[in-house]
Amino acid sequence: MASPELSAVRDLLTATGRLDPEVAPAVQRDVWEMVASMYAVPDEVEVSEVDVPGVRGEWVDAPGVEADRALVYLHGGGYVIGGPATHRLLAARLSAAVAARVLLLDYRLAPEHPFPAALDDTVEAYRWLVDHGYAPGRLGVSGDSAGGGLAVAAMVALRDRGVSLPAAVACWSPWVDLSCSLPSIETRAARDLVLSERWLSAMAAHYLDGVDPTTALASPLHADLAGLPPLLVVVGTEEILHDEAAALATKAAAAGVVTEFEVFADCFHLWMQLAALAPESEAGVERVATFLRSRLA
Repeated sequence: MASPELSAVRDLLTATGRLDPEVAPAVQRDVWEMVASMYAVPDEVEVSEVDVPGVRGEWVDAPGVEADRALVYLHGGGYVIGGPATHRLLAARLSAAVAARVLLLDYRLAPEHPFPAALDDTVEAYRWLVDHGYAPGRLGVSGDSAGGGLAVAAMVALRDRGVSLPAAVACWSPWVDLSCSLPSIETRAARDLVLSERWLSAMAAHYLDGVDPTTALASPLHADLAGLPPLLVVVGTEEILHDEAAALATKAAAAGVVTEFEVFADCFHLWMQLAALAPESEAGVERVATFLRSRLA
């Protein structure tokens, strides 16, 4: 049974409705940032701008982080909305839980910057960290929704370029099939309070800009996953992306990737972020943090 805190957020989402693909991307961005501004990052967390060549982002450092341990975090938002402002609090929570610096990447967004701009920015940021002295064994990559898919795609791209991969990847509710063709897109449509097939398809069109939606580096469920780092995939029972998460975990394990998969009961899309005070959110963040702490040497 859902906690009272999670139930309260569910009631609010039911009243406000799902993301609307008919709303212009710029307006969607402003609304999400306005909502996120209601949740302040604790004063003791240090936030500072960082400028990877050609890519912007923020360092988010909770007290007590190990300076040589870092996590690249890739925000969700369908490759069209979201950014550091919407995910700063989540990054702060992960920084504290993992005892690592978090590089919250402000990758370029569609439709202004379609595929592969977000992927190129992620690859560049990871290589920049390695070039600046971060050992791959002390690095992790994480992301939610589109950011989860982007994390996996970046691993495939880095592997194919012969770059040493990080110690672990953790993604929750990953969007890894931009063709939106797995069954839960329809079978859980009434249960997901945030996403819809209409919204996902519209965001995919913005990002792909005519590229085949099964292109491996856009939809990494269609990629060869052999040789990727240990992978954690978490998802909620109420999400239309449930089957994508399950399929990713199954395919990664079949390819020989050390894989962990966990489903959180009663949880809807973005539960870790939207229901930050709910015990389900705390449990989700701790699950991700435990996995990353165990892998980042």
